[in-house]
Amino acid sequence: MTESSKTHFGFQSIDEDKKAEKVGEVFHSVAKKYDLMNDIMSLGLHRTWKQFALNVSGVKKGDHVLDIAGGSGDLSKLFAKRVGENGKVFLTDINASMLAVGRDRVIDSGLSVPVIQCDAEKLPFPNDYFDCVMVAFGLRNMTHKETALLEMNRVLKPGGRLLVLEFSEVWKPLTKLYDVYSFKLLPLMGKVFANDQDSYQYLAESIRMHPNQETLKNMMLSAGFHKVDYYNLAAGVVALHKGWKI
Repeated sequence: MTESSKTHFGFQSIDEDKKAEKVGEVFHSVAKKYDLMNDIMSLGLHRTWKQFALNVSGVKKGDHVLDIAGGSGDLSKLFAKRVGENGKVFLTDINASMLAVGRDRVIDSGLSVPVIQCDAEKLPFPNDYFDCVMVAFGLRNMTHKETALLEMNRVLKPGGRLLVLEFSEVWKPLTKLYDVYSFKLLPLMGKVFANDQDSYQYLAESIRMHPNQETLKNMMLSAGFHKVDYYNLAAGVVALHKGWKI
């Protein structure tokens, strides 16, 4: 019997085949308070970051958009309004609890958005189908990021673009202050506002384990994307990467 390959779960080293289950437990736990905690943790800035991603996407009326790890549906709602009645937005997530929140939100908004539970490493869509693929604050939780990026490339049309909005490497003079926020205040806020310190400890650790801006850029290039570039937001707390399929 061969040993299981290892990966990280926050700062822990675990068997690869256990990561999806453990990440799932985190998001089942935080789903109902996810948007509230996002507002508290980012002082509402996450909404500005998502609007910026929409504006950079170049999505227009009639386009097909795939929202991967779309969770509570914020971006799907924005994209659905942008593509109009002749376009299509698919809201997907691997986590049923998060997806249930997103489903209810898009229904309450009166928008027609198909909701599909699926794994980003095995997307149930045909080749060359989407004009834009978006993944926001989800890539860092995927076990095989390279596989997921290849899948995103596969389902994009030639000329389509991938946008990855994700926590990244902060501007170096802010590193110590950001560490205090991440490892002291963030778990405390999780405990006070969501009664869930452990999940927010993991989220803080997962940010540190995620590839930095240049590393992710190179990963996207290796997955077949072209003209890959990124925008640093909030001094690098978050970065928006964009790449094209040709």
